[in-house]
Amino acid sequence: MKKFFAMFAICGIMTLGLTSVAVAQEQAAAPDTAATAVVQDTVATEEAAPAVAEEIVEEVGLHKMLKVKFIEGSAFFMSFVAAALVFGLAFCIERIVYLNLSDTNVDKLLKQIEDALDKKDIDGAIAVCRNTRGPVASMFLEGLLRFDQGIDTVDKSVVSAAGVQMGLLEKGFSWITLAIAMATSLGFLGTVIGMVQAFDDIQAAGDISPTVVAGGMKVALITTIFGLIVALILQLFYNYVLTKSESIVRDMEDSSLIFMDYAVKYTSKSGK
Repeated sequence: MKKFFAMFAICGIMTLGLTSVAVAQEQAAAPDTAATAVVQDTVATEEAAPAVAEEIVEEVGLHKMLKVKFIEGSAFFMSFVAAALVFGLAFCIERIVYLNLSDTNVDKLLKQIEDALDKKDIDGAIAVCRNTRGPVASMFLEGLLRFDQGIDTVDKSVVSAAGVQMGLLEKGFSWITLAIAMATSLGFLGTVIGMVQAFDDIQAAGDISPTVVAGGMKVALITTIFGLIVALILQLFYNYVLTKSESIVRDMEDSSLIFMDYAVKYTSKSGK
């Protein structure tokens, strides 16, 4: 390794030395050429400076562009579009937190319940469900609390509890869809308002020039863009929470069948 670093250092020194010699020879042989190159480099740098400055301005001002366009699209009207975004995101975040907390390791839960029922330990199975969060455990708990009332009562209890839990999973979905519809509708409403404004400007000016129409058309397009962007963002979140909810419901349906098999097996062993 030391030899490698030594050879690398020697090669670097030789390369630097050769470069210095070559530069010195070029400067000695053609001083005028070097001076001309310096002037050309200076001119090129001065020409490139405005372009670099423009790029810096664009990079710095990019995050402010949305604010500017937001104000250009009528701050009063665009505030309703922003309110729809905040309103929808609030429900989306709440549903994401709730659904992730409701997710349960169903296989592990069923295994613990099966072990407790094999030992005829109903209280142990109930304790397992009480200590496990999520709709699946709540559904099993309602059935276990009525094990002494017969298999039909257990079945009805599980079905009723499943209906209640599915309602809780889908809570707030209608508000998210409302926010999506409101954002889209507000965007299209802004289009209509911008077109009306453009025609009012034409009527006031008595001329159909691009300058007169541009203001109203800008409002129409900006409001439509922001409304559709808000709707797309909320739609992505809505699809996520909907998929998560459907996954939990499938787990509830599949696990309820297995749970009823355990209940039938326990009832047959107990002679009830």
